[in-house]
Amino acid sequence: MTEESKVANLFDLTGKTVVVTGAASGIGVGIAEVAAEAGALVVIVDREQGAAEHQAQALIDAGGKAAALHIDLADEASVVDGCREIVARHGTPWGLVNNAGVQDRELLLESTTAEWDRTLTINARGPYLTTRELGRAMVAGGNGGRIVNIASVALLGGLIKGHAAYASSKTALIGLTRASALELIEHRITVNLVLPGGVATPGAIHATGPLVDGPARRPPPLGLNEPRDIGAAVLFFLTPAAARVTNQSLAVEAGWALT
Repeated sequence: MTEESKVANLFDLTGKTVVVTGAASGIGVGIAEVAAEAGALVVIVDREQGAAEHQAQALIDAGGKAAALHIDLADEASVVDGCREIVARHGTPWGLVNNAGVQDRELLLESTTAEWDRTLTINARGPYLTTRELGRAMVAGGNGGRIVNIASVALLGGLIKGHAAYASSKTALIGLTRASALELIEHRITVNLVLPGGVATPGAIHATGPLVDGPARRPPPLGLNEPRDIGAAVLFFLTPAAARVTNQSLAVEAGWALT
């Protein structure tokens, strides 16, 4: 039995750098916490610099390793420059978690192209850009890597009214996951998808738009997810435990589909 195959090491990220977008709040906090507890140096990427620095310090105070960096996913130059800075400061990252997203609501027949473009830009184009830039670094580094995209249980029917743009943006991540998994597999870089169910995050609670109505309102049998529940699924894909898993999706929806 090799050292890597021992159970104690299957979920170990010691010595690895993991970049998590949108990690200053919500689901991203849970992902960052779990990755840091597994030994990774977590780079918290967010458009809110102060919040990112606060969260990085919280991980450090808890005994982990973390850094913060401002990137605006809606700005290509910000993504390109930020990814270059990550590599310069911390070396080639092992993992990238495309978590950042927006989810405000507009009913389809009352919707605007402005909201459509904003949502698709952040939720779909942003992960494309970070995957492109840090994927290049991973290929150049020659040591493999892990990319995890955070979509939504909306792709399995967990919809609410007003999410035409949101659901479309998350559906785009299926295509991005499949295409990038195919192109990066020869470099030992895996790409997988996590589909969170309901999580009571600030982004969800304060999202604007019509009253929440639709199938996603059904309470899941196991209760609402916590951010760390999503972090646990992401951890699996980041670690040696998933060394031969790519182009796969994992729903963390607390049994919602059974109701």
